Amino acid sequence: MARVRDIEIEEVADDLKGIYRRFGAEYGPFLNQVKVFAHRPPALRHIMGMLLELKEESVLPIRYLEIALVVVSKMNECQYCVSHHTPRLVSTGLSSETAENILQTDCPGLNEIDRLVRDYSIQVTENAGRIPNKMYESLREHFTESQVVELTLRIALCGFFNRFNDALQIETEDEAIRLMVSADQN
Repeated sequence: MARVRDIEIEEVADDLKGIYRRFGAEYGPFLNQVKVFAHRPPALRHIMGMLLELKEESVLPIRYLEIALVVVSKMNECQYCVSHHTPRLVSTGLSSETAENILQTDCPGLNEIDRLVRDYSIQVTENAGRIPNKMYESLREHFTESQVVELTLRIALCGFFNRFNDALQIETEDEAIRLMVSADQN
């Protein structure tokens, strides 16, 4: 159980019920997180709403998004996010072995762009103010500026979610655990 009580959908203002419902159902098995965010309606409206909107636009290929999220979550040891995003990463065609070893420099199964996204995620998480221009030049070879901005946003936001989930001890949903076990078996 989280360190704060769950806010059920019936307790949420009518104008937020759609975001609550959609995030818990469409974004993935993140209902426990939504129940905690619902304590702060502006956070539910703007953070969860923004993530839903970004998902709809799909500016950044899901493979690179999930590489970034798994890398950051593993670096920060956020089990909640690792268990949610690893199955998504595996569903993009990477093996569970690759997902498990993604922080290793010589991780098998990553192509050049995958490694670039992984390395950029590490840099943003560890050394955001000291990322070499050469890395941005490499990013520009494969991504638009909008994609680089979204990738950076999602990496930084993932660090926020890692800390939020861990500080409030948000429990992993049963569905996310089932998906993680299934990904591990592939």
